[in-house]
Amino acid sequence: MSETVHTETRGNVLVITIDRPEAKNAINREAAEGIAAALDRLDAEDELRVGILTGAGGTFCSGMDLKGFLRGESPFVEGRGFGGLTERKPAKPLIAAVEGYALAGGLELMIACDMVVAHSGAKLGIPEAKRGLAAAAGGLMLLPDQIPHKVAMELALTGDFIDAARGYELGLINRVTDGSALDGAMELAQAIAANGPLAVRISKQIIEESRGWSPDERWERQGQLTPQVFASEDAREGAAAFAEKRQPEWKGR
Repeated sequence: MSETVHTETRGNVLVITIDRPEAKNAINREAAEGIAAALDRLDAEDELRVGILTGAGGTFCSGMDLKGFLRGESPFVEGRGFGGLTERKPAKPLIAAVEGYALAGGLELMIACDMVVAHSGAKLGIPEAKRGLAAAAGGLMLLPDQIPHKVAMELALTGDFIDAARGYELGLINRVTDGSALDGAMELAQAIAANGPLAVRISKQIIEESRGWSPDERWERQGQLTPQVFASEDAREGAAAFAEKRQPEWKGR
């Protein structure tokens, strides 16, 4: 078990905490492997519905561990990318709970998550250019998909930070809280976990994959995925629970 990444189950939610507060939760090899292992667990265990990624000590993540970088250490996991996340997401929803700083690789971990809840005092940025580096773990490619092109260009080329309010205004953050970001993320996670897990997983898959589908193939490609939802036991259970005015008991199939 990793000493730099801790996991905790809260009902159907898996909380994954980067625990290197002395290094502002900078990602080294061990942390990257710990996150990857936790995400494998999230997808493997049926009772887990949603994951939350957060950081200990009031900071989300300050990026790559530069001391480790100078030692030749790689914080990339083969097939999964930086921090065990940026190149391959879990099939289940993942929420970033951001306190303090989400910078460089930390921002790239944040934008690799499906949703973001941030404390109002959070600071975000990709300042790699200030160190003669580049945001090559997804910042340069994924950030323009999530915010206006010119704003992404400014953030990358100046290295300047933005605050949570600006991130929310740009659509980079789902919810801003004056209280605990983790508490806010738990509230969002529980709202998701209350829904049919198969419907949630396939809905996420379609939203992610359809960005690469051409207009001519969208309906056909969607039609290859949605029948398993409508023909599922959960679909029948959801309709029955509605008719009987009770909470559904999901099976995930």
